[in-house]
Amino acid sequence: MSTTTSTTTRAAASGGGPEDAAARTQRVREFTAYSVGGGLALLSGLLGLAVGVCVVVAGTMVSAETSTAARVGLIALGVLVGLAALFAMCGLNMVAPGEARVVQLFGRYRGTVRTDGLRWVNPLTSRVAISTRVRNHETAVLKVNDAYGNPIELAAVVVWRVEDTAQAMFEVDDFEQFVSTQTEAAVRHIAIEYPYDAHDEEGLSLRGNAEEITEKLAAELHARVEAAGVRIIESRFTHLAYAPEIASAMLQRQQAGAMVAARQKIVEGAVGMVEAALERIAERDIVELDPERKAAMVSNLMVVLCGDRSAQPVVNTGTLYQ
Repeated sequence: MSTTTSTTTRAAASGGGPEDAAARTQRVREFTAYSVGGGLALLSGLLGLAVGVCVVVAGTMVSAETSTAARVGLIALGVLVGLAALFAMCGLNMVAPGEARVVQLFGRYRGTVRTDGLRWVNPLTSRVAISTRVRNHETAVLKVNDAYGNPIELAAVVVWRVEDTAQAMFEVDDFEQFVSTQTEAAVRHIAIEYPYDAHDEEGLSLRGNAEEITEKLAAELHARVEAAGVRIIESRFTHLAYAPEIASAMLQRQQAGAMVAARQKIVEGAVGMVEAALERIAERDIVELDPERKAAMVSNLMVVLCGDRSAQPVVNTGTLYQ
């Protein structure tokens, strides 16, 4: 009694009662249904139908001297054989490549037929076709806030296929709608976890680390749709942009950052050129420059090299000190 109580307590503490634990461990899993080649079954059904017709014809051709009971018996037997043959032929199924048939007998799962071609199963069963081909699902353009709270727009395309037909049929209500809803939820979750642009900060961003983000999106999608027996093959962002209300402001920020980076490069290059010029003048002893003249030369060179307009020459009619 105490052992049962402690087991129930542990199950409840882990997130559910014993019924929930049993439900988690008793998920429906796909297995191969019993089926035979449809060609032989079709031939046997046609043969049985022919035999039934022949028996009925033989019954009608019996002479009048024969008892009526024998005649009725032959006709009844022929009809029964024909009906049995027709009923058996109801178990024939055409399974196309990239398709599977989920077989149920009185509501109970009896397996899945994946072998393509003409197959025969128990005619009392019901068969539901499920496509196992690769499919695409593209989300609508979603408007969400990124990790910095900026409104952004993004959309994604997901390539998926049904891996376990039993789970797709019985674990969720509509596996196609389930994949659609979970894809949108995963895209939204990824968007709020990462910023659109890191702005020179450490960490991943949606725009700067597209490969890493799509890998995380695929992993999250796989975890979300695993219950439906679906396998995610690939996922990619197809649209990623700031929302229109802040797009112009963010564009100005990006332009400002690019301008600052360009100016830094220009200044670094100008300093190197001025340094090289002074060293070359000193090595060749072209002219002796005192500190004041060096400062004036450096100033002039920096203005020429760093200015965004063409330099205007100034003719000095005096000396440097006047």
